[in-house]
Amino acid sequence: MFTGIVRERGRVVAFDGARLVVAAGIAAEVGDSVAVSGVCLTVVERDGGTLAFDVGAETLTRSTLGALEPGDEVNVEPALRAGEPLGGHIVQGHVDGVGSLRRIAEGLTWFDAPASILRYCVEKGSVAVDGTSLTIAALDEGGFAAALVPHTLAETTLGTLEPGDPVNLEVDVIAKYVERLTMGR
Repeated sequence: MFTGIVRERGRVVAFDGARLVVAAGIAAEVGDSVAVSGVCLTVVERDGGTLAFDVGAETLTRSTLGALEPGDEVNVEPALRAGEPLGGHIVQGHVDGVGSLRRIAEGLTWFDAPASILRYCVEKGSVAVDGTSLTIAALDEGGFAAALVPHTLAETTLGTLEPGDPVNLEVDVIAKYVERLTMGR
């Protein structure tokens, strides 16, 4: 489990479509879970300042990781440990889909999202964008907006996005459970 509070921006060292190597300073051991741009991955190798992860077909289908190239920056967050503060919201690292940056206007950053994501979005609710916990400030038929503070823009990859850039999206897992329970299945 993660919080969506990104700890650092890592840099892709190599990616062959199956093994992703990221330069990152976080303390992680082989077998640990690490969120990379919002995707929960397992450390399979650690070498100095790099972490290696095996990336499966399902992950490539549901996320933006397949487009990563050496030099690309990624958001990195180690798994939440018992007793640590939950500063963002509950994030599993199980990406629900891919959206894109629409525009930045009037203090809001707008993201386009598929209907399968928007059904779980509510104003003042939570969403993770590339692993970053955000509060939804506004919604429309095609997406949602968040008011990104300077710290978030500086410390995550969200500050480097251009309109049209794809992003990983994960909705609040509690909303999905509520839906499932109310459907009686």
